[in-house]
Formats: sequence, structure tokens, C-alpha cells
Amino acid sequence: MREVVIIEGVRSPVARRKGGFVNTRPDELAAIVLDELVSRAGVAKSDVEDVILGCVSQAGEQGGNIARTVALIAGFPDYVPGVTIDRQCGSSQQAVHFGAQAILAGDMDIVIAGGVESMTRVPMFSNMQGAKPSKKLTDQYEIINQGLSAERIADKWGFTREQLDAFSVQSHERAQHAIKEGRYKREIVPIQTEGPNNEALIVTEDEGPRPGTTQEVLGSLKTVFDENGVITAGNASQMSDGASAVLLMSADKARELGLKPKARIIARSVVGSDPTLMLTGPIAATRKVLAKTGLEIGDMDRYEVNEAFAPVPLAWLHDIGGDPEKLNVNGGAISLGHPLGATGTKLLVSLLHELERTNGRYGLLAICEGMGMANATIIEKL
Repeated sequence: MREVVIIEGVRSPVARRKGGFVNTRPDELAAIVLDELVSRAGVAKSDVEDVILGCVSQAGEQGGNIARTVALIAGFPDYVPGVTIDRQCGSSQQAVHFGAQAILAGDMDIVIAGGVESMTRVPMFSNMQGAKPSKKLTDQYEIINQGLSAERIADKWGFTREQLDAFSVQSHERAQHAIKEGRYKREIVPIQTEGPNNEALIVTEDEGPRPGTTQEVLGSLKTVFDENGVITAGNASQMSDGASAVLLMSADKARELGLKPKARIIARSVVGSDPTLMLTGPIAATRKVLAKTGLEIGDMDRYEVNEAFAPVPLAWLHDIGGDPEKLNVNGGAISLGHPLGATGTKLLVSLLHELERTNGRYGLLAICEGMGMANATIIEKL
């Protein structure tokens, strides 16, 4: 039976919205990441059979099938195709799943899967052009924004503002500790660009973590979606810019090329969930992906569950019975940022390197997605 392995994975730093990448086009940012990916892997660009990129706001500089333009900018031969997909926040994780499925089917042997998002240069929802949901949809479901969904999750699971803020403080502390220890250095591609004032700039670290983030500081922030609610800018993910990618290959092709894989993909899942509550999908996706393998949550050495809003990973921990000391150990989207289309492979790259750092075996990634969906992936370090 064919097996899918990960040869290499890299990412850009994640810049704050209107931060270090304010003058960096998203297609050019992703091209730098793809160029570095194949260089580190020792694979010829001409051997890549497809480039699959996730991107949510496919408009402006991110329109026109950005995966194709990224591959061309990065110097891939013109016969290497590219396709862009949108599964909301899990877009690049789904890119990995599609790439793995192509390899498992025998259609391809070498695929790049990744994602990109500039929430600075292509604002969120710009691809919607102000369109409102169909009445045929709203007659069936209450369509609300994700912030209100997060409020409802907090209420349903009984999370207090103090609990959400404490989790958020921990995210910042873990991220700052990881950066101080250099845990992210191996996975990050430094990006040479122009800063906000057109000055020469090399971005080498994630910009999101804020020193001095305390329970008191977060407690002073006003709620955003419900004046009597619990969700604030401090316990929600940050708008960000970034790009990330992994090189997938059949195990047979890796052996043929004399390459040593970093990990193998052993299971994938995707689920739909309540489009009103919206952000609870990672719970069902995790149960589904574990059932595919016969493994249990206790077998996982690390897990990344995207911190879209603090109630999301907390509800996941509660229902799955996970160990909080294995969850997002180097920070998450609350501190590090959430460049929508890039987040899936960004987290996969970080999970991969964390398993290498700790000599762990199994890692799990789960991401909630707009309109009620989620992906989950289990990898095994080799």
C-alpha cells in the first residue's frame, strides 16, 4: 500500500496586520517560502507535480489562482500546475489532504501543499464583495459571525472570562518562551522586505506575541461581539500575514531519490458541524481521525488545535479529554497570529518540528472552519 511522507516543511514568520509584511505581496511572500522548501528538501522544481495552496480571501493580489502565480514567480517550470482552495481557516490543511490523496491514488508522487494569506493587503471578506447569505440558507440556519459563535460556545461549556483570558495569557507566555529558546528558528524562512516606512527590513521572528500580557491587561479590554459577553480582542486570534508549505512525497519516491522523510501522514478527516455554533468541528474531526487509526488521544505526544478563539481549544480539551500540557505548547493563534489560508500548514510545520525537538512519535492537528467544518490530521515522526 502506498504511503505519504513529509520530506520538509517551512514557513514565513507571521507578521501582524499592517506590520512587517505591509509592503510584501502575498504571491511574492509565498514564492519565497516555496523556493526555500524545495531547496532544503534537495528536490528539483521540475520534479514537483502539483502546487496546492489554501487561501481564503481570493481577491486582488490573492485572486486569479494564486497557487499558479506563486509557482511561476518561484521559478517552477511552466508545466508544473497550481490550484488554490478555500476551506476557510483549514484551507492549507485541506491542501495537505488533497495532496496526500493524489499520492495515495497513484496519480502523483511529489506534491507541494501550503497556503498564504495577507490580511493586510487583502482584507478579510473582500472576496465576498458585500454579498449577503441566501434566504434559502437563512431560513434553515441562523447565520452569525464567528465571534458570536465563540460567545455561544463559551456559554454552552460554561467558560468564564477569567478562564478565557488565563488561556490567552498562557498562549503569549508559551510563544515568548519558544521564541526566546529559538524553537521556531529551524522552520522559519527569513523574509527580506520593506517595512511600514519603506525601510529595508528582514523579518525573522513572529510579530504577534506581546510581552507584558497579563490577566489584568486582558481583563481591561472591552468585549467585541456582545457587551455582556466574554470574547475580546485579547482572547481571539490575531489578524496576520504569512505563508507556509510542506513537501509531500510517496515513500517509494523518497527511497528512490535517497531522501529521508521527517514524518508520515497516517490519517486524515474532515467533517461538517453546526453552521451556527460553527467552531466545534475539531471535536468530531478528532474523534473521526482517531477512530481511523485505532489510536487514542493519550497516544498523541503533541496536538495543535487552532486558537481561533479561546473557547475553541478549551471545549476541545474538555470533550476529548486531552492533556493541556500537550496542547499548543509553543503558543497558538491568540499570540502568534492566524493568517487564515496559511494556518493549516503553519501549524503542521510547527507540530513536525516540535515532535523532532522532543523526540515525540505522534502529533495531531485540528482546525475549526467557517460555516461549521473542521479538518484533523495525524502524523507520525520518522
